[in-house]
Amino acid sequence: MSELRISQAWLGAPETVRVLDAIEAGGGEARFVGGSVRNALLGAPVADIDIATNVVPDEVDRRLRAAGIASHPTGIAHGTITAVANHKPFEITTLRRDVSTDGRRATVAFTTDWAEDAQRRDFTINALYARRDGTVVDLVGGAADIAARRIRFIGTAADRIREDYLRILRFFRFHAWYGRGELDREGLAACAALKDGIATLSGERIHAELLKLLGAPDPVPALRQMAAAGILGDILPGELDIARLAKLVEIETTHLFSDGDALLRLGALIAGGPEGRRDALISRLRLSNAERDRLKGMDRTDVKIVSYLSIREVRRALYKLMPAVFKDLVMLRWAADPKANNATQWRALLALADSWARPVMDLSGHDVRAAGVPDGPEIGRVLAEVEEWWIDSDFTDDKFSLIERLKAVVQATIR
Repeated sequence: MSELRISQAWLGAPETVRVLDAIEAGGGEARFVGGSVRNALLGAPVADIDIATNVVPDEVDRRLRAAGIASHPTGIAHGTITAVANHKPFEITTLRRDVSTDGRRATVAFTTDWAEDAQRRDFTINALYARRDGTVVDLVGGAADIAARRIRFIGTAADRIREDYLRILRFFRFHAWYGRGELDREGLAACAALKDGIATLSGERIHAELLKLLGAPDPVPALRQMAAAGILGDILPGELDIARLAKLVEIETTHLFSDGDALLRLGALIAGGPEGRRDALISRLRLSNAERDRLKGMDRTDVKIVSYLSIREVRRALYKLMPAVFKDLVMLRWAADPKANNATQWRALLALADSWARPVMDLSGHDVRAAGVPDGPEIGRVLAEVEEWWIDSDFTDDKFSLIERLKAVVQATIR
């Protein structure tokens, strides 16, 4: 059988070679591991370069510093150091074996055995190593699983899940990104049987993993399997609109040619329904304030969004909502629209939002005071009344008309 190799520019990049030389100075070995090897074999982009080594962390740190490479103990308790060379980070972890696990975190001991290190990882496709010349070292059958686009737990699926229940979500996420066809039967059965363990995970970990899953090119098949196994409902309780999500994914890929927007996809799944349920989900997932506000904007019902909006109605909606909220609502309404031939109109609304410049009403508090309104809350109330008229006038830029309207409002409302 021929030797399996990867060929990537980053293998021979000066900063990569410099880091490897530093780690191996004085003995020991460093190998690439995980996502960089997996993605290189899949022909997918490689973002992060992780390195495994049989050199202990303190010695790794000493050798890096001796070579003039910045070294940061980002996870020293678990044997991880981040080196930065030529502004490029490399996460370096000493080979480990699990001493104990509780379903959320592990206590580890360092080892020099590459097979022990491989056995503690989650999936076979993530436990492939590559030497500096690109030669792939496969200790768990990961190369065959990559060729078959199969996501398979290392060893016994239930044992791997009990070590960290987040692996249930990772199983579906990795299938959505890298798998093909049916999910591994043993893995799926173990995930369904042990799903109660998800309740022990923090909202932050679930949040991060869920958004990574939703960002896959097409997460819908994996989500349907999660729903059938009773797992998705435990994470996102209540009614879910998978059909709308499926249509949104289709729109993104076939009409807009854009990458998946994970938070918009989450909104497609959960938007609508009782406000208390939405707020509970936001709290459970520990969303950021920006994420929370965006999801709430997807529930706006006070402005009409339909495919046949007039230009005037579009301008009014954009002013009331702002473009980001308007575009989210357009996407969600489009995804719920059963008429495929409305696609051109929906795309036109998005284009209008991208080209819209927010108008500014040529009226100020000084003008209101000049009209006889004393300082205080009445100024803001009068300005709001005039603004409503200005919006209805399609944002006239005629200052004379604004002043006349201001006078009419003041005469009618100020005693």
